[in-house]
Amino acid sequence: MEKALAVVQVLPALNAGGVERCTLETARALVAAGHRSIVISSGGRLVPQLEAEGSQHIQLPVERKSLLSLRQVGPLRRQLAALNADIVHARSRVPAWLCWLALRKMPAARPHFVTTMHGLHSVSPYSAIMTKGERVIAGSATVRDYIIENYPRCDPARLRLIAEGVDPAEFPYGYQPSVEWLAAWRASFPMLTGKRLLTLPGRLTRLKGHADFLSLIAALRSEFPDVHGLIVGDSEPGKTAYAEWLRAEVNTAGLADAITFTGHRSDIREVLSQSDMVFSLSTKPETFGRTVLEALRLGRPVMGWNKGGVGEVLAACYPRGQVTPGDHAALLAQTRDWLQAPDQPADTPLFQLQDMCDQTLALYAELAATAG
Repeated sequence: MEKALAVVQVLPALNAGGVERCTLETARALVAAGHRSIVISSGGRLVPQLEAEGSQHIQLPVERKSLLSLRQVGPLRRQLAALNADIVHARSRVPAWLCWLALRKMPAARPHFVTTMHGLHSVSPYSAIMTKGERVIAGSATVRDYIIENYPRCDPARLRLIAEGVDPAEFPYGYQPSVEWLAAWRASFPMLTGKRLLTLPGRLTRLKGHADFLSLIAALRSEFPDVHGLIVGDSEPGKTAYAEWLRAEVNTAGLADAITFTGHRSDIREVLSQSDMVFSLSTKPETFGRTVLEALRLGRPVMGWNKGGVGEVLAACYPRGQVTPGDHAALLAQTRDWLQAPDQPADTPLFQLQDMCDQTLALYAELAATAG
C-alpha cells in the first residue's frame, strides 16, 4: 500500500446537503484505504455517522461569514500542525479562507491545499479563494467551465474534473423498501395512499423552486386528481421564515390536500423509490444534481430544468426529463405527457461513486508525492 496519508476536510457544518455527502463519502473511502480521515466543522447531525465510520471530527466555528471568524486561523493552524496533516481539503469559502491563511504561516513542509468548488458562487475576490488550491476540483463540467470562464488566473493545469457519483449498491435499480418501512410510511402519511407522487426534494430555500412546483401541482389537479405533491426537506437551523411562508402559500392556494411536507428525511432512498416522478426546479444552475442521479439510479424518472449539472445528468441518463429552463408551459406539458404515457429510465453505469472516490484519493496521493 502507498504511504498512509492524514487528510483533513474542512467545511462549515455537517447537517445535510451535497457538500456534506461528498465529505462523508470521501472520508469513508479514506478510512477504507487505510488513511487517516479528519473532518473539521462546526458540528451537526451527521457527526455521529462520520465518527462511526472511522473518521475523527474536530469542532471549530468555521462557518460564520464574519471577520470574527479570523480568530479561528490560529487554532486551525495549531490543529493542522498537531495532526501532521498531509492534505487540507476545503469545501466552502469561509473554511477555505481560514485554511489558506493558516497554511501561509506554517513551515515550508506544510500540508498541501486542495479546494472543491461545490457551488457556482458569485464572481468576486471572496469567491476566488475556491480557485487557490494546488488542485481545484470541479464536480461537473458546468463547474469546470464556470471556473475557466470567470477565473482566468486559475491555471487550467490545476483543475481536475471529478464528477460526483452515487453508489449503485446504496441506490440499486428497481429498489423497493422493506415491508416494515412501507408500513411505517403509510402510517405516517396515510393521505398518500393511492396517489401518484410527484416529489420535490431539497432544502427549504427559495432557490429550490417550490413556487414553480406548487403552480405545477395546481395546474395538474383537475385532469389528474390522483396527483399529490411531496416536498421533502427542511430549513437550515435558524432559517425558518421561508418554510413558514411556503406552508402559508400552500393553504392560500387551496392545496392543503394536494401537498405534503415530510420535513428532513434520512431515508431519502426509500422516499424516492415511492415517488412516481422526481423534480429538480432550482432557480439557479445546480453544480451537479446529486438527488437527480439518486432517483435515476433507482429507476425513478426525473423532470428538471435543463441547465447546470442537472442538465448534464439528464442528458446522459434520461433526456425525456430535460425541460427548457424557466418554461413553465413546457414543464406542465411534459409532465402531462409523462402522466399519460409513463416510462422509467434505463439502468446506467455512469456517475459511479467509486470513480469519484478513486480519482479523489489519487489526486491526494499525487500531491503528497510532491514537495510540500
